[in-house]
Amino acid sequence: MDPKRELSSIDLRALVTELGRYEGAKLDKAYLYDDDLLRLKLRDFDHGRVELMIEVGDVKRAHAADPEHVADAPGRPPNFAKMLRNRLSGADFAGVEQYEFDRILSFEFERDDANTTIVAELFGQGNVAALDETGEVVGSLSTVRLKSRTVAPGAQYEYPASRLNPLDVSFDAFVRHMNESDSDVVRTLATQLNLGGLYAEEVCSRADVEKETPIADADEGTYRALHDALGRIGDRLRSGEIDPRVYEEPLEGSELDDADAESADRPVVDVTSFPLSEREGLPSVGFDSFNAAVDEYFYRLDRGGEGGGDAPADAPSSRPDFEAEIATQERIIEQQRNAIEGFEEQAAGERERAELLYAHYDLVDEVLSTVREARENEVPWEEIESTLSAGAEQGIAAAEAVVDVDGGEGTVTVELDGEDAGSVQIELDADDGVEVNADRLYREAKRIEDKKAGAMEAIESTRAELETVTERKAEWEEKAAADDDSDASDDADDEDGEDGTPEIDWLARSSIPIRRPDDWYERFRWFHTSTGYLVIGGRNADQNEELVKKYMGNHDRFFHTQAHGGPVTLLKAAGPSESADPVDFAEETLREAAGFAVSYSSDWKAGRGAGDAYMVEPDQVSKTPESGEYIEKGSFVIRGDRTYFEDVPCRVAVGVQCEPVTRTIGGPPSAIRNPAATSVTLEPGMYAQNDAGMMVYRELKDRFADQSFVRKVASADLIQEFLPAGGSDIVD
Repeated sequence: MDPKRELSSIDLRALVTELGRYEGAKLDKAYLYDDDLLRLKLRDFDHGRVELMIEVGDVKRAHAADPEHVADAPGRPPNFAKMLRNRLSGADFAGVEQYEFDRILSFEFERDDANTTIVAELFGQGNVAALDETGEVVGSLSTVRLKSRTVAPGAQYEYPASRLNPLDVSFDAFVRHMNESDSDVVRTLATQLNLGGLYAEEVCSRADVEKETPIADADEGTYRALHDALGRIGDRLRSGEIDPRVYEEPLEGSELDDADAESADRPVVDVTSFPLSEREGLPSVGFDSFNAAVDEYFYRLDRGGEGGGDAPADAPSSRPDFEAEIATQERIIEQQRNAIEGFEEQAAGERERAELLYAHYDLVDEVLSTVREARENEVPWEEIESTLSAGAEQGIAAAEAVVDVDGGEGTVTVELDGEDAGSVQIELDADDGVEVNADRLYREAKRIEDKKAGAMEAIESTRAELETVTERKAEWEEKAAADDDSDASDDADDEDGEDGTPEIDWLARSSIPIRRPDDWYERFRWFHTSTGYLVIGGRNADQNEELVKKYMGNHDRFFHTQAHGGPVTLLKAAGPSESADPVDFAEETLREAAGFAVSYSSDWKAGRGAGDAYMVEPDQVSKTPESGEYIEKGSFVIRGDRTYFEDVPCRVAVGVQCEPVTRTIGGPPSAIRNPAATSVTLEPGMYAQNDAGMMVYRELKDRFADQSFVRKVASADLIQEFLPAGGSDIVD
């Protein structure tokens, strides 16, 4: 049985009430792990330390975690976490709400200077967005630009289209939505009523309704039982009457002999806010709160059900049942495809009926005019029906076409001959003319086509989920073979001996070991020239000051652009604690440093393809202005002759370095090409910095077999740090 990896809408409905108890807690700090797990650390007067976890990757969850279950803080925070710290540090947690019946939670934070909303999208690809008081997106993990909605910095946040809430739906609306399906009861509850498979089956069990009952065979009693079962579940959630459960894999075979084993040793499969009939056959553990149950469930799921002890290094990891997941998604796609075909047939049928009305216009108009005239003369419906029957016996064509008269509904049903499908029966509103009845059929066809469009979107979403499962399967199988690959690589290295090791194809390797550097210059802009020298540049006025005052050596070179608004750029002759001798830098090295200075200047932001830079010796750089003049922070006076570099291209490459350390690198393309396993080159263009960062990230990730490695060492936020301010385009 595949374990649950995402919280359902019903789960979130139960969690929201419990998370509200932390209102008033103050936020200390925000952390981001692996681009999809957000941790918000809070302090609460009554509960002490509160760790709010929001994950939107393959696992989708939101809950307060036991501090013992929280991993150590990651290294340098990415831009999204920095932004949250700036906006939320010291803010009060003001509550959380679920958006309608969707898997979306909105966390409200209040601070004297500004209020912030954190929106967690726990569906599809998953996303987290920070909104200001007006609902404008300040930042998001992913940029979304669809026809239906946009989630991007500077844009108003747009929620997805509303979904029917099955816990609040009236009986009449429930019946209407059920009758729109041509499937069975359980599938209709799962899709039309948005319950999902498990809770659709649970509602059927609680209502004592056979799950595979065709909708065509369901009567009012069936619908009453189902609607009452739904109402009881809704009442239970609203009242807080919960009995949380974590369900585990049952013991089998020899494991039964060890039935007294700790429950925490067993793999977990589900977590629910109340016991489910559909899970009766599984062992379960009860909890005092649903939040605690959710926390324990995902903690054990992450640990693989190891029960608190780390697995031996050589222990084989159990293989997830990817085939079952894939089969499930393929089955859903087949069902959705059949539904689409059904919608197409229904829409075509409605259009055909409308066109038949016009094809037999005179006959239909005669029927409707006769009935309408009789009704105006207050002739009873029974007499109208008798008159039409008599006319049919006399061979009157209009009367022969009438097959049914329903006085209660005010309708007349006619049977018309179609060209391809034989005779077709059409129900007409007797008070309306041919055109109005035909228009009603056209509008019904349009409504069905809209349902088809929704089903098309659903099938695309399911296909994306299938692709995700397929990718997870490929990643798992590649990682399972990583040890063999490493052994083979080691053998090859041994054979090479002193003649040197062969070049490694990092892009094809299924697993790349991570070796993180800790270099002093990484907080600045930096790169190493193709000849091996370090170049560093300031990110702001403070860093410009620091570079000149603290890190500029006697034999370094100082670069700056002719255009106003560029970083201080130093070509280093040696490290900060090393003595240096005079260096005769190669022309190639000097031009790379000049290109770095130009690319990260206002030339790029202005969209220029090239710019001019100059170089001077350190002793020509001064902070002392001429008499009566003033120098801004981060600016300097340059005295003496300058060496100019004209028409230097604005080009930046960003790549992934795999040896001797693993990290993102960026700078002039000629300097990045060799040390990077692969790189992407950019020039001034139309895409905003964060969008360009995401584009480069996706491009690099697609090139590596070990995509998890790219997520860890070259996330979109890390890549963005190497991109110039302003718009960019990828040029290769």
